[in-house]
Order: sequence, then structure tokens, then C-alpha cells
Amino acid sequence: MRAEISIRYKREKEAEAIAKALSPDNFKVPSGLMVKTFRKKGVVVTVIECKRRLETLTSTIDDLLRSTQVAEQAFLVKKGSA
Repeated sequence: MRAEISIRYKREKEAEAIAKALSPDNFKVPSGLMVKTFRKKGVVVTVIECKRRLETLTSTIDDLLRSTQVAEQAFLVKKGSA
């Protein structure tokens, strides 16, 4: 199974910060699962390949979206304090 999630941001700087925040997930995954996050201009793209159960894929997507939300909130807080 494969999923690709793309999230567009108004500013490339914000997309870069979010992609960097999510990139550690590229390395910390169990066997049978691959997660790769990268930035294309103002778009953060995450590709998930899963050779495990459907529940593993949906759980990974859920974790990714939660992590994205936390990264966005942190970016907004940092931006507001600058």
C-alpha cells in the first residue's frame, strides 16, 4: 500500500520548517514501513509505503497528521515571538 500526502503552505520558509520537523520520521520506522518527507517549494510531501496491515498505514497517517499539527503550532508560536 502507498499513500502520498501533500500540504501546501503560503510561505516556503514555513514549508521548510515543517518538512525539517517531520524529517526524523524518515528514519524511525519499523520494518515493512517507509516514510519519506520532503519539500517542493511551498509544498510538504510525505510518501508512506506500507507492507504491513492496513491499520499500520492508517495509524502512520494519523501520527503524521498529528505531528504536522504540532509542528505548525510550534512554527506559529516561534513566528509570533520573533
